[in-house]
Amino acid sequence: MAAISIIDDDAGFRDSLAETLTDFGHAVTAYDRAGPAIAAIAATLPDLVFLDLRMPEMDGIAALRAIRAAQPTARVVVLTAFATGNNTIDAMRLGAFDHLTKPVGRAALQSLLQSALRHAEPQARAEPAPPGTIIGTSPAIRDVQKRIGLAAAGDASVLILGETGVGKELVAQAIHRFSARAAKPFVAVNCAAIPADLLESELFGHERGAFTGATTAQRGRFREADGGTLLLDEIGDMPLATQAKILRALQEREVTPLGGAPVKIDARIIAATHQNLQSRVTSGQFRADLYYRLAVIPIEVPKLRDRGADILLLARHILNELRPAQPLSLTDAAEHALLAYPWPGNVRELRNTLERAASLTPSGVIDAADLALNPPAMPGAASPGPTNLPEAVAATEIALIRAALITAQGNRTEAARALGISRQALYDRINRYGTAIMSDLPTPAVGNPDDEA
Repeated sequence: MAAISIIDDDAGFRDSLAETLTDFGHAVTAYDRAGPAIAAIAATLPDLVFLDLRMPEMDGIAALRAIRAAQPTARVVVLTAFATGNNTIDAMRLGAFDHLTKPVGRAALQSLLQSALRHAEPQARAEPAPPGTIIGTSPAIRDVQKRIGLAAAGDASVLILGETGVGKELVAQAIHRFSARAAKPFVAVNCAAIPADLLESELFGHERGAFTGATTAQRGRFREADGGTLLLDEIGDMPLATQAKILRALQEREVTPLGGAPVKIDARIIAATHQNLQSRVTSGQFRADLYYRLAVIPIEVPKLRDRGADILLLARHILNELRPAQPLSLTDAAEHALLAYPWPGNVRELRNTLERAASLTPSGVIDAADLALNPPAMPGAASPGPTNLPEAVAATEIALIRAALITAQGNRTEAARALGISRQALYDRINRYGTAIMSDLPTPAVGNPDDEA
């Protein structure tokens, strides 16, 4: 049973709505004016408020603004018999959960209640992680965390590999932050974003008058990072001529600005790329000697789709960052959707998806539909996917069961409950599909004898 308030000066509509909501099993308090209602809502915070747009003394937009100021987490549904584009936009901009046109059908009202009251109880929020934290507990990301610690203890060159969007720069920042150079500059340069004819000057600097347009001297990124760390991001896209000069800078620990004399440098070099550098060495597009100089400590950052339940940890961390003052939560269906999606854009795509959903979800509860995830075809996939109904059913069952087991941390009883099937039915499917379901899944928690293998 939810506590619901109605604010509407139309007695007939107000009484009819109150009667329907009561029939649905909810406790209803009705008001004919906004003033008394706002004071009561500020004190009690009902689970949902229905607010008429056109009222005497204070209209619905002003009332909505006052309610949201008093209770920022209040879920308010704005009602009007005269919907316009402007009042709809105003209502949603001010944080309304929805904007409906009178009259409201019984089925539509029930659907709205199911959506609005889902997860109405505030969820416990995890303590926010410090900026730059490498989030995750999966074996793949734990290996990265260990290598960061080993790399930070020394001064050797590091080569960070991984798909676009996995967080390679974040790994480089963590190495710098935990190293003895942490108090000195961290300088990052995207080698792919700078035209080839300007890259040398950007990295090594130039003296005044070194070329046409060089009206002032420039130190260059190597010298800006002196004493600290220089990240050469997307080094796989660097021209061969510049690669030769990078190799010389690493070997001699000095750079020569355009038009100037050699200058000694003391910068720890970290390189990163989404390219397969070994293949580019074989094809002659990357220097083998530079590759070996950079890859003293290689770190492979895993794809997001290979990190299992880390996806949910990252999602909650991102949501905490997006709205630190107001709680944002995910429904079970949203969590399942996040786990089932392949994330070709990795963590960057996850952040963009959640930022979009948060912007379009004033209630603070993100459902699967809010994520708008349409799984793309994965590059390099071995097959186009199921081509008949039995295969499609099996693939769907495997994805949903894996997601439920990950969410339940391996507890099969909880997973069966979330899936809406019996525990025996879940066991039957696990036996049927075998490793297609159980590969890399968490083991049941200690103390759950029913969930042991």
